[in-house]
Amino acid sequence: MTKNLNRRQFIWFGSAALGTSLMLKACSSNQTTPTATTTTAAGGTSGFKIAIALPGIITDKAWNQSGYEGVTLAKQKLNAEIAYVEKVAQADQTEVLTDFARKGYNLIFAHGGQFDAAIEQIAPQFPQTFFVGVNGNLKAENIASLRIDHLQASYLCGIIGASMTKSNKLAYIAGEKFPATEGELRGFELGAKSVKPNIQVTSTFTGDWNDVAKAKEATLAIISSGADVIYQWLDNASAVVLQTASEKGVYAFGNTNDQLDIAPKAVLTSAVKRLNLAIAYLADLSHKKQIKGQIYTIGLERADILFLGKFGEIVPEVVQQQVLNAKDDIVEKKIIFTDCQEAGKDTRCVKKVAE
Repeated sequence: MTKNLNRRQFIWFGSAALGTSLMLKACSSNQTTPTATTTTAAGGTSGFKIAIALPGIITDKAWNQSGYEGVTLAKQKLNAEIAYVEKVAQADQTEVLTDFARKGYNLIFAHGGQFDAAIEQIAPQFPQTFFVGVNGNLKAENIASLRIDHLQASYLCGIIGASMTKSNKLAYIAGEKFPATEGELRGFELGAKSVKPNIQVTSTFTGDWNDVAKAKEATLAIISSGADVIYQWLDNASAVVLQTASEKGVYAFGNTNDQLDIAPKAVLTSAVKRLNLAIAYLADLSHKKQIKGQIYTIGLERADILFLGKFGEIVPEVVQQQVLNAKDDIVEKKIIFTDCQEAGKDTRCVKKVAE
């Protein structure tokens, strides 16, 4: 049995196929730390324990669900015990990570770059625990970061966006501004400008990955400004961006999952990021004691993890082929992204390597 719980509740899953018993103890209103107990039937787990802290809900069909599915996959492959807490607010991050570490979890994933400060604070206190910041920017003896190369995928979407726009105004909308979203924005801009050098690309950060009202308000404002192609990276609020774009007759991109079916008249394609596979990969490294304190970056070379989803019927075949050719060029390092002197926090530029 699986329940959808808030940050003050834990679910512990044993790995035994049958006969696993589960006992859950929810925190009372005057407690400040999530607590729970679990027992595992005969046949038990491997003794390897994995936890994940999630900023949103595990049913968002986007970022948080992919994180949850990652530890679930690791559970199946490694016979591990797993736990999660969802809807972890910024103010509660250190509390949740500390509680996981105190309960003896070997590997703790913090699912979002917004957890970096909390990881940096907590990890030195628990040297026997390994922390992974998904979309993070940290590395240390017991800290790694797992990144999807968002810039590569958004570069391809930028090519499509520039090919489809009529107003020559594109927009990017995300929940928060940090290195991963800045990289994605930069890639979108570089891809668009490779087609139309003078195209305009604006950005909006709502401050909340899941607030549907804020997302819709921001989307309407973007459309009112003249943008007719929107690249969004939100979680539970992503669907409203795509649906609003469809209602207003503009185009948009899905993110994390293939989201074409949400708004088939508007979605051009999706930047699909199989974070579940990436998380399970790092869990396997940790289980084998091969994980290192480094930044693991996964790009288009791993076609099972990062790829474009289904193209909308509105995308011409010639544009689809152009993008697939660009994808091959990135994988074959005929197109590379390098630092340049342009203003902005993410200063990467495109360099095309002659054959």
